[in-house]
Amino acid sequence: MGDVVNLRLARKAKARDAAQGQAASNRAKFGRTKTEKQRDALEMARAERLLDGALRDTGRETD
Repeated sequence: MGDVVNLRLARKAKARDAAQGQAASNRAKFGRTKTEKQRDALEMARAERLLDGALRDTGRETD
């Protein structure tokens, strides 16, 4: 004969597992240190300066 399962406890355990999975996903997505954020901002600024420096001057205004 099979074991008796309390459905309320099983439902709560399933919800807890789903919440832990979501938390792990959020940590990977948003959990960056201040130094990493600053490094990325500096890299973006450097890339923007490089791109702006490569623009050709046609002598016309482009309003």
